[in-house]
This record gives sequence, structure tokens and C-alpha cells, in this order.
Amino acid sequence: MNRHQLPVLNGHVAESSILTDGTRKKIHPADVRGRFLRARRLVFVALIALWLLLPVVRLGGHPALFLDVEHRRFFVFGATFNPQDFWLVFFLATGVGFGLVYATAVLGRVWCGWACPQTVFLEALFRPIERLVGGPREARLRGTPLPRRVLKHALYLVASAFVAHVFVSYFVSASSLAAMMRGAPSAHPEAFGWMLATTALFYGNFAFFREQTCVALCPYGRLQSVLIDDDSLVIGYDEARGEPRGKKGKTTGDCVDCNRCVVVCPTGIDIRNGLQMDCIACAQCVDACDEIMDKLDRPRGLVRYDSLRGLRGETRRILRPRVWLYTGLAALGLIVFFLAARSRTSFEATLVRQPGAPFSREPDGVRNGFFVHVVNKKAEARRYVIEAEPAEGLRFVVPVTEVDVGPLTDHRVPIFVSAPSDLRGRPTVRIRVRDDEEVRVVEATFLGGAP
Repeated sequence: MNRHQLPVLNGHVAESSILTDGTRKKIHPADVRGRFLRARRLVFVALIALWLLLPVVRLGGHPALFLDVEHRRFFVFGATFNPQDFWLVFFLATGVGFGLVYATAVLGRVWCGWACPQTVFLEALFRPIERLVGGPREARLRGTPLPRRVLKHALYLVASAFVAHVFVSYFVSASSLAAMMRGAPSAHPEAFGWMLATTALFYGNFAFFREQTCVALCPYGRLQSVLIDDDSLVIGYDEARGEPRGKKGKTTGDCVDCNRCVVVCPTGIDIRNGLQMDCIACAQCVDACDEIMDKLDRPRGLVRYDSLRGLRGETRRILRPRVWLYTGLAALGLIVFFLAARSRTSFEATLVRQPGAPFSREPDGVRNGFFVHVVNKKAEARRYVIEAEPAEGLRFVVPVTEVDVGPLTDHRVPIFVSAPSDLRGRPTVRIRVRDDEEVRVVEATFLGGAP
């Protein structure tokens, strides 16, 4: 098969979860054992443990990851952020996106098969329920008073509710969630509503939609053709070794056409048709084929992790132009992020004009009213000193020279600036705000002077 063509063979569409008429073929992958499945399960356990611990483990007095949207404060691995730091999300989002592009160019769809939450939750939580209740192990549950289908979906709902509660804990904190669960839903309707909505979403996804999220909804698979080249690591079939396929002893190829690689695939494809958009690089077909090769006393690796170049018997190039380009862009991104993070301050201060007329004329001159807006971006209360920088012709009245601002809150301090009636031009008003770590100077223009 030409690797640059769509997987259409002999006039019909290759194996997939989507049939030729656009309808869906339900996929129930067979169980499989092997080294890659064991490794993936270890990765799943580690990722789920991390996911469970992040809202529970406390760093600096707060959960390791706590996105408190209600109070507009965010705690990330001991660091504290507020809405004024939202611009850093740009660097986070582009870093994650670029990291995925980099990983794909080198390791193919390793994210999809090994770390994507869709794969992790489906294979680690929901697929075992299906196999326990309605699959090869259903005999264990004989005698249960519930029909297997009802029991299976009841367990799906319990698993979905569990995932939803942990998800909500990232936004209300684990301790607050525990208190809410002990109280009535009417006492916290917003959190309860979000829990119900996310439970329904997870249940619909993992109980019914499943692989269609990867095949039809996720755009990442559709970008595969531009992210992967002949040297990227993919799951592939060694056509030169496997063909012509047939029963043992009746053909020269190593593939015995047992279809084991097809029945274990979670997206229902036949890897022997070449690299396809539906492949999530989970390596279940690799374990299945290796198991058959062991039984036939043939070498493993008929289906294996390799590059398209390697599957053709050529040497794979690790360092190639796009990798050098991505490395340079990654280094540039790290430098920009480092400089952006260094520019972040522990507090924000701005000088804003008071509502109403921009200035007022009085018998002894012109007066402008301002507010010094101080935002404490730290997780503890801080004291700030407010001082006016002397300016020729300007008189300052600072009613409060020291202000205590609570953690992740703000405070406004009024300041009045006067000038004689014969003041000419628009002098600059400068106010210095400092704590025991930093000094900020904020400015505004004095209005009302003669031209």
C-alpha cells in the first residue's frame, strides 16, 4: 500500500470504528497481555495518583493546584497568582502546545496512547468495569440480583461521579468539597450543579462516546499528517517480513492473518493497512502480535514501535531539520518565559483618577483627586508605604501613608494634589509604593493648569 494514500484497499474502506456509510461500529477490544500494557498501566497509576494528590497535598499552606475562580486566586505548586497574572497563561498554553508538537515529531502519538486523560480514564477505570461485568470475566458476577447491563452502567455512573468530584475539588479545594458533601446540595447549588454536569459529561463520554472522542472530535489526530514525518516513532507493520500473509506453512510471510492485532485495537483499525489517523499508538497490537509470534517460535517485532523509514529497512534520523528548529524554538520559549516570570511582581500599584470631574478649581488653586490602587499578589497580608515624590508647584495630601492589604486582595488610598491657579502645563504626579521587598512608582498627569 502506498503510504501517501488514504487507507482504502481494493475499493473498500479499511478497518475502523467508522463504517463506509458514516455510521459507527461499536468497539469492544479483546483483552491483551504484554510488556507495553504493563508499562502503560504503571504510567496510568502514576498519572492517576498525581491527579488525586494535586488538590490534597499542600505546598506553602495551600493545595499544590487550586484554581479558586470564585475568589480570583490561583495556587500552583507553591506559587500564588491572581487575575493580574493572567497574561502568563499565554506562555503556559503555547508551551504545552509546542511541547506536544515537539514530542509528536520525535515520539509520534505517545501522548495519545500513554498520557491523554481520555485514554488514562477509559483504560484504567471504565474498561476494567466493562470487562468485569460484561466481558470475559462476567461469570464472576453470576447470581447478582441486577442485570449485568444495569450493573455495568451503575458502576459507570459511580466512576463518573468520582472523577467529577475530584475535578470539582481543583476549583473549591478538597477540604471544602468534603464539607460540601456532608451538607445539603441546596447550601452550595453552584458546586453541586457543576458536579452533576461534569458527571453527566464523563458518563456520556466514557460509557458511550469513547473512541469517537479521538477519531471524530479531537483535532490532534487530524494534525498527524503535518506533525509526523518518516523519522517519527510510530506503531507500524513490517510489510516486507509479514507478506504474503497466510496460515503457517502455506506462505512465506510471518503474518498468519489471525486478526489478533485488529480485535485488541481500541479504535478498531487494522495496523497492517499502514499509518492511520485513528491509531493512538497504544501498542496493544504490538503486545498481541508478539504473543502470537512467541507461540509460532518466530521473532517478535512484526508489529512494533519504529519509524516509517525504519519499517522500510532504512536508517532512522533522530536529529533532522525540524528537530533542530523545534529545539531552537524551545530554547527561545524558555528564555522568554524566564524573562516574563522575572518581571512578575509581588504587588501591583496603579494611580487612577477619582470618579467625577477630572479637576476642580478652588479659591486657592486647582485640585486633582486620585486613588492609589494596591493589589497584594501574595498569600499573606502585607504592609505598604505610600509616599509622594515632590514636584515643583504641586502640593500633596496623603491621608494614609501606610496601609495593610490582606492576602490576594486590594485596597484604594485617596490622594489629593493641588497647584496654584497660575500653574502652567501638565506636570507629572508621581507616587511611590513600597513594601519591604519592592518599590513601585506610579504616575499620572495633573490637569487644570494653564496652557
